[in-house]
Amino acid sequence: MASSNGADTSAAKVEPDLEIAYSDFIARIDRNDVREVVISDSMVKGVLADGKRFQTTTPQDAGLVPRLLDHRVRITAAQSKTGLSSAGWLWLFFLPLLPLVAIAGFAIWSRKRQAKSGGGAFGIRQSQAKQVETDAPPVTFKDVAGIDEAEFELSEIVEFLKRPERFQRLGGKIPKGCLLSGPPGTGKTLLARAMAGEAGVPFFSMSGSAFVEMFVGVGARRVRDLFAQAKKNAPCVVFIDEIDSVGRHRSAGVGGGNDERDQTLNQLLVEMDGFAGDQGVIVVAATNRPDVLDPALLRPGRFDRQVVVPAPDVGGREKILRVHLRHVPLAPDVDARVMARATPGFSGADLANLVNEAALLAARSGAERVSTAELEAARDKVLLGAERRSLAMTADEILTTAYHEAGHALVALHVPGHDPLYKVTVIPRGRALGVTISLPERDRYGLARVELEAKIAMMFGGRVAEELTFGKDRITTGASDDIRQATVLARRMVTEFGFSDRLGPLRYIGSDEEVFPHGHAAISETTASMIDEETRRIVEEGESRARKLLTDHRDQLRQLAEALIEHETLSGEEIRWLLRNPATDFALDRMLEPGPTPEWIG
Repeated sequence: MASSNGADTSAAKVEPDLEIAYSDFIARIDRNDVREVVISDSMVKGVLADGKRFQTTTPQDAGLVPRLLDHRVRITAAQSKTGLSSAGWLWLFFLPLLPLVAIAGFAIWSRKRQAKSGGGAFGIRQSQAKQVETDAPPVTFKDVAGIDEAEFELSEIVEFLKRPERFQRLGGKIPKGCLLSGPPGTGKTLLARAMAGEAGVPFFSMSGSAFVEMFVGVGARRVRDLFAQAKKNAPCVVFIDEIDSVGRHRSAGVGGGNDERDQTLNQLLVEMDGFAGDQGVIVVAATNRPDVLDPALLRPGRFDRQVVVPAPDVGGREKILRVHLRHVPLAPDVDARVMARATPGFSGADLANLVNEAALLAARSGAERVSTAELEAARDKVLLGAERRSLAMTADEILTTAYHEAGHALVALHVPGHDPLYKVTVIPRGRALGVTISLPERDRYGLARVELEAKIAMMFGGRVAEELTFGKDRITTGASDDIRQATVLARRMVTEFGFSDRLGPLRYIGSDEEVFPHGHAAISETTASMIDEETRRIVEEGESRARKLLTDHRDQLRQLAEALIEHETLSGEEIRWLLRNPATDFALDRMLEPGPTPEWIG
């Protein structure tokens, strides 16, 4: 038995008969030769079985008390000399249990926290969908412009959410899902948010890549959690961005990653079948690659509507610009229609970035309003990249860059079928030492063979100009990206567009856009060799065209290169004027001088 109090005991009051070593004390306990003990700070006094009193100095031994109890020794805890209770010796008995208690407490706390947040072990179980705050200003269709057809399709779904009885009385069912497909930056996410804002319902957003983890089964669990959360908040809109990362064609299950993705997709298919249309849960998904999605995902009953969100045309760009410009103080010379015509190929995100860059440029210069000059400078920054005037280029590098860009520009001007030349600069921008840009006169939705061949010839204009001017041994690496683009375009002409007379109008690439789809050769070695030969032929013909054009216009090449060295940046209109008035520096200066001097931002 054990007791703990401040009373003196007989063993503690009487002087001991002998003092023994601690090891001897332990041995006597094991022989049942100890009858009682009094434990103080670092001293143990006691009575042996034969009645003799002893004392020993003890270390901090957590096993002493259990050993005494096992041998039925009477234990008394004496008051320590420092005023602290010697019950601390008993604390040593429980000290080894503290780590276990701490671990158990942490486990209980973690489980309660996970139950509150819905998360699982390591945070990988629960759906990571984010709900847009309802107190934030809602996005509506007034914030969307330039994609009228897509807006109409989604506005009808809004009517389903607001007044479902209007359609149900005629036997109509609310669509379960809507797939938005189109190039990046065209407003797919904005459309989904506007749909939720118009309907006044919760909006849950999640990326498709967030479903799949390295652990098998996590993605399927997240899908279940997402739809359970949506059903609790119905009616609502669930938006899955980049659904192609989880909704690709199902494989044969060769690898663990594929198995996990397939399980996730299977669960998504089950969940979209599992809720009724009258529950008010609309699944909206967005993708840039609808061609790689599994057919089971696209069938009616899952994604009932498939809406294409294309890049805006000139009218759409004007509407988008007006939306973004309505909160910007504008100078009287700003015309959204003119700027829309000057930005072919721009997406909605590009136009938003253009307006923002123009506002930043105006603020940087201390202007009170954004003018056409800032909008044009911002357009050049989006097209050409940011200036790097701090980059110190040698005179030889500037000369080589000037002839390189002049070669591109001259080929673009003289080769039939090329887009009009827009601007040429030898100011380093982005990763390039110089840039030549051509823009189409109008929106285009297809390219003719002659236009593709003209593009390849223009790409080799810079390299050929260097060779004709400085010799073959002085060609630089500046044309590396031109060669890459020309090779890719030529191969697509052969394998995808059917522009090879030798191979004919056949497609030689798979659904994954590779010449050898699904990891095995889909074409013979002979055909692959022919593809390489035809690609080489198209590239070499483009280089030969560029060489002939520049050889025939050597004087214009020199004149344009010298003008670029002097003025750094020239517009297409200025270059055409210069070539109509050869070898007249005075005339060029006179042409550039009238009106405010342009800021040479390329």
